[in-house]
Amino acid sequence: MRTMTLAIILVLAVTPGHAQQSSADTTPIALLGQLAGHWVMTGTLGGKPITHDVDATWLLKREYLQFHEVSREKDATGVPAYEAIVLIGWDAKTNEYGCLWLDNTAVWDFSAHGLARGKKAGNSIPLVIILSARESMHTTFRYDPLTDTWELTIDDVTGGKTDRFGAVRLTRA
Repeated sequence: MRTMTLAIILVLAVTPGHAQQSSADTTPIALLGQLAGHWVMTGTLGGKPITHDVDATWLLKREYLQFHEVSREKDATGVPAYEAIVLIGWDAKTNEYGCLWLDNTAVWDFSAHGLARGKKAGNSIPLVIILSARESMHTTFRYDPLTDTWELTIDDVTGGKTDRFGAVRLTRA
């Protein structure tokens, strides 16, 4: 199983003209827009404490937000132990977020294992990656507008049993 540390690389799709919405706007696109910026991610992934730097920037006429995550922890060769690029967009036709997750845990064959979908739920963006008929990864981003922070939980769901893989917090750098 490929460990999807959706620690979160959120590439958030925004249609042109939506970028100027106020922070009080609760539309799915505005919620994604709250993720743009520079962040420090702290918490646990795989039972280990982590600190990652995250840079979320708009791409392609502000249609997507690219979430670039890099761990401060190094591997034996001195390079970041984890790195990911995540793109997230909003599909108005299906009323869902779409997510493409690429990371350095394994080479991906561009099957469904790196694709996630999810519908907005309040100030949350719940994304599900289907790994097989019995296994999926559930990554939920929860935005707190009072503190301007994000909390992410990552759960491995196998055969109906849920195991928490990660719980992290994003604070502005």
